[in-house]
Amino acid sequence: MASEDKQDCSTKCAESCRVGIRVPPFYPEKPALWFAQLEAQFALSNITSDTTKYYHTISQLDPQYAVEVEDVISTPPAAGKYDKLKVELIRRLSDSRDKKIKQLLSHEELGDRKPSQFARHLQNLAGPGVPDDFLRSIWTSRLPQTTQSIIASQPKASLEELADLADRIHDVVTPNMQVASTSSQVPAGNNDVAVMDKKIAMLTDEVRMLAAEVRRSRPTQRARSQTRRPRSSTRSQSNYRRYPQCWYHQKFGDKARRCIKPCDFAGKVPGDR
Repeated sequence: MASEDKQDCSTKCAESCRVGIRVPPFYPEKPALWFAQLEAQFALSNITSDTTKYYHTISQLDPQYAVEVEDVISTPPAAGKYDKLKVELIRRLSDSRDKKIKQLLSHEELGDRKPSQFARHLQNLAGPGVPDDFLRSIWTSRLPQTTQSIIASQPKASLEELADLADRIHDVVTPNMQVASTSSQVPAGNNDVAVMDKKIAMLTDEVRMLAAEVRRSRPTQRARSQTRRPRSSTRSQSNYRRYPQCWYHQKFGDKARRCIKPCDFAGKVPGDR
């Protein structure tokens, strides 16, 4: 028994001396991936002791993530300490990400941020894996109504392009809204009203030009309509009764170069000698 204890102690001592492994930075958005990389380093260094892996792992956790598994670190199980730490850290950080998504859905507002800053904030909050269409829908719904109307007219633009357009609208709209708010608190004379009307008109023109500029920056598809001519060499009796002359003679008269029978045109029929 003493020899087995001595051998186990020697193994742990040898592993504890092998601390020069290259641990990647902890990735809270994908903790399972981080553990896979960490275990690859353990394998390369021939570290197999549960205790060595456990203590090496907790030494690499920043305090903000160590707090998530504080109970496991404070009172680890007698056996399987590393596996317990791994399972709980992955599970609890996944729960935290779900809370962030709920926060993204329910609580975030534009506030004093520019639209592009707000878009980046939502992207950081959501983390990887959240579709752009989903983020775009949430981001757009939190913008001012005027901005939403213009954004809705650009369905094919990327979130980055829309954020740039929203910033430019924001730069135009916000100062004028502040002026209007201040003016509403002070009795306005005739000159002040005229000035405000002029500014509102200028604002409307600028917003219209911004939307037009975005539309011009993208190729447009113009529907081309053309009159289709009948290809058949004959036509039905019902069509003949309604229109005694064929389509070509109705349209071109003597200059028609083709005729669809039956046709009551009295002049020269194409093909006649």
